[in-house]
Amino acid sequence: MSKYESINPYTNETFASFSNPTEDQIEDALNLADALYHKWQHESPQTRATQLEAISAGLAAHKEALAMMMTNEMGKLLSEAREEVDICVEICHYYAVNGPKLLEPTPLPTSLGHAYYLKQATGVILACEPWNFPLYQIIRVFAPNFVVGNPMILKHAHNVPSSAALTAKIIKQAGAPEGSLINLYLSYSQLEQVMADKRVQGVALTGSERGGTSVAQEAGKNLKKSTMELGGNDAFIVLDDADTTVLENVLADARTYNAGQVCTSSKRMIVVESQYEHVLKILKQVFSHLVAGDPAAAGTSLAPLNSQEATDKAIKQVKSATEAGAKVYYQYPEIKHPGAFFRPTILTNIAADNPMFDTEIFAPVAEVFCVKDEYEAIKLANQSNYGLGSSVISADIKHAETVAAKIETGMTVINGRWITAGEIPFGGVKRSGYGRELSPLGLMAFVNEHLVIDVTDQNR
Repeated sequence: MSKYESINPYTNETFASFSNPTEDQIEDALNLADALYHKWQHESPQTRATQLEAISAGLAAHKEALAMMMTNEMGKLLSEAREEVDICVEICHYYAVNGPKLLEPTPLPTSLGHAYYLKQATGVILACEPWNFPLYQIIRVFAPNFVVGNPMILKHAHNVPSSAALTAKIIKQAGAPEGSLINLYLSYSQLEQVMADKRVQGVALTGSERGGTSVAQEAGKNLKKSTMELGGNDAFIVLDDADTTVLENVLADARTYNAGQVCTSSKRMIVVESQYEHVLKILKQVFSHLVAGDPAAAGTSLAPLNSQEATDKAIKQVKSATEAGAKVYYQYPEIKHPGAFFRPTILTNIAADNPMFDTEIFAPVAEVFCVKDEYEAIKLANQSNYGLGSSVISADIKHAETVAAKIETGMTVINGRWITAGEIPFGGVKRSGYGRELSPLGLMAFVNEHLVIDVTDQNR
């Protein structure tokens, strides 16, 4: 038995709990999803695009309920939860408008005959999603696969089961056919069972490196295609000519958005000598002016972490870093509240042999490194097992693009922090995973590129 519980990290109140499905419920879900896949094979993507637009409208209509559920369940600021719903509305809209065109056959120039490849659905997709963006993590897999024609089984994180249930309900109410998205509170053994089932043709996972290793191994054992987004330790490179206004605007939430619980959060601030003290002062200004409190209240800017367990882990990680020689440049005052609050911290002097040097800290901790020049900055940025996202801050855009091209990462934002939208891809390299979600690339993640070639003229 695996526990699925909704616990408000601000009040520590458990307000919902859910049981694992029975074997019959799992079988019914797989049968339903598989039957829909076969039905969709006879329908145009435009039909699903129209339905997806209605789903987009349904999410918008239930924005407040979705946002409040996310805030109550994993503690994010209500303002950020509302932004998350808006992003998901736009992702659905993007695929509703562009999906059918993107799925049209692609011609292949060849002297061998008339050739093209079709873009066809492959079958039921299993999505294993984390808690930090309870709605966004669902939609960025669901929306492209829905328009493609791949039904989705959802195994969401154990601490956001109510968000999963509400999302599935809204999508169904918006007119999605039965089986489009089926939410199951699977135990780990049941998860393995579903992955092994012949009706499941792909697995998408966003989560920890450990979880990704386990799921990828199981998917590979069963010859199932998979995509993995496994976190990061993103570099935030500040060059000599960084504009002060840009720096202040970007650092305002680069490490505090979603209480630092973002895979692509700017975790490693790599700063050239001339900007080092300036960046530290900006970060201290940002951190010291945060207001801890009820994440649903308008005046709060520092929310609790998603759970007390997460807070305890982050505290241990900071302690481990300092015991190995790191220095605390700033730490937020004690927060006298029973909620799962973590004191935002700025760390410096993190040597390469420090256990936190290449460890992801999922909390508002800024690790600031001082380097001599951009060459050292690039070298340090790449001195990581992760490669998800990065930022380059420079007034010279062309030069920033040159620097960006040298970073071993899946995504780089120039003069900004993490950004996402339906039309741009998301994903990383190295131990941050493989595959892409969103954009035309994400649409093709679980598509059969089916070659058709007419060689009649070659055989006359």
